[in-house]
Amino acid sequence: MSNPENSSPTNHHHNVEAPPFSAAATPSADVEKGGVTGILRRWKRDDLLRRGSLALRGLAFLFCLLSFIIMVSNKHGDWKNFDNYEEYRYVLAIAILTTLYSGGQALLQVHEISTGKYLFQRRTAALYDFVGDQIAAYLLISSASAAVPMTNRMRESQDNIFTDSSASAISMSFLAFLFLAFSAVISGYKLSTQSYI
Repeated sequence: MSNPENSSPTNHHHNVEAPPFSAAATPSADVEKGGVTGILRRWKRDDLLRRGSLALRGLAFLFCLLSFIIMVSNKHGDWKNFDNYEEYRYVLAIAILTTLYSGGQALLQVHEISTGKYLFQRRTAALYDFVGDQIAAYLLISSASAAVPMTNRMRESQDNIFTDSSASAISMSFLAFLFLAFSAVISGYKLSTQSYI
């Protein structure tokens, strides 16, 4: 009989060869690979959201500032002064507020991106961004929609530099609204992905 201690190549036991070892075949390697890849994807997505939000707020700041400058310089004598009309004063007031808000938010984001430090807790900042963007966007569309009917009535009777300047300021407010509305969508996404643990 055969001696169990003596193993020879003529042994009749079935030898099953193990498949070659692969790091990707082990469950822990899959978890590590997916984990690292997932983390890298999340970092890239967060960076893209931060930079996208900064770009949107920067553009909103630019268009709010243009709306403010165009409306405040819309003084052409007699009845062609913006401050004679409540709707245009409303456009100007909202342009000032949203210029300050979007400029402040853009500066805050530049600081956060350049230093990597947050002035406020992330959850608090996400909530503030979302609520602030919503309010600023609403005020911009509200002021633009309040001034459009009067500008259209004026342009029907007389089309001049005053009505053209008013229409330009209203258009800049509307464009600023679009950028802040998109920024609000990003802020809402950031708020919804915050962990509260």
